[in-house]
Amino acid sequence: MECDEVMLTVRITAAERTLLRRLAQGHRSDVSEVVADGLLDIIPTLSSRADAYRVLGALTAPAPCALTVWLPTPLADLLVPGAARIAQVTEVRIGSASAMLGAALRLWLAQDPVRLAANLSVMHAGRPSALVAA
Repeated sequence: MECDEVMLTVRITAAERTLLRRLAQGHRSDVSEVVADGLLDIIPTLSSRADAYRVLGALTAPAPCALTVWLPTPLADLLVPGAARIAQVTEVRIGSASAMLGAALRLWLAQDPVRLAANLSVMHAGRPSALVAA
């Protein structure tokens, strides 16, 4: 049986979880959709050796909160080659798609929240954001 979505659990901070919820609420979507959009936004920027080490840095920072999200299967499938690329560049194996997603998500959320909201608006063809400043 084939499924069109994959459930993954990631580790993030409470502040990152709050920001995700605000972004989702501001774009009238759910957290999983915002995570998927964030992954689409951040993956193309992770191409250099320095970016590979940024991913590892995001993995080593403490992240006490677990968050379960649903991703479209084709998007989730990008996590495995991404993790392989990180391992190839750094010689450190990430270990799971969830860890790769968590690192990419944390890097994406580390950006300016206003910029994140603006990027989401562009991705949603101008659907207005109601993000309230933190």
